[in-house]
Amino acid sequence: MMRALLRWLHLLLAIPIIGYVYSPFEVLPSYAGPTRYVFMPAIVLAGLWMWKGHLVRRLFTRSNP
Repeated sequence: MMRALLRWLHLLLAIPIIGYVYSPFEVLPSYAGPTRYVFMPAIVLAGLWMWKGHLVRRLFTRSNP
């Protein structure tokens, strides 16, 4: 369930980046801030969580002896 949710989030957040890449040069400054500081880090974090999230969960769910 969590992986499917992250996959959809990852795909939906890619839509503004595709718009940024294929938009006319005149409107790039209005897309640059949100793309650089919101969408790209969110996509990277979602991708890393899908890739190595099981290791992070294992670190936080281990009981201390």
